[in-house]
Amino acid sequence: QAQLVESGGGLVQPGGSLRLTCTASGFTLDHYVLGWFRQAPGKEREGVSCISNNLDAGVTYYTYYADSVKGRFTVSRDNAKNTVYLQMNSLKLEDTAVYYCAAELLTTVQNMCLSGGDYWGQGTQVTVSS
Repeated sequence: QAQLVESGGGLVQPGGSLRLTCTASGFTLDHYVLGWFRQAPGKEREGVSCISNNLDAGVTYYTYYADSVKGRFTVSRDNAKNTVYLQMNSLKLEDTAVYYCAAELLTTVQNMCLSGGDYWGQGTQVTVSS
């Protein structure tokens, strides 16, 4: 059964850092575009960051970041571990949300972050509070 499982959420003070991890089971992520999304209470789901697949040797991964997280969040992937990461630094109160990872096979990073993916994780709560 294809599954994405997020971990790494928690409670952190403003200015702190967290690293979210999303690991796939039942399928391999190599050819998938991957993304991180978040949804705060009463708000719509937002595409936070997305990363391309790498089907051509030597091609750098393409990434996309929402304006609200540029310079603070970094997305990365480790295909050998079937995992995608989201490093979140300088966290703000407004980063509080449930964070989800997603995967889709045939899309671009921009479209991924706008529309979401075929596969979704169950989400992990990130709370930024003093």
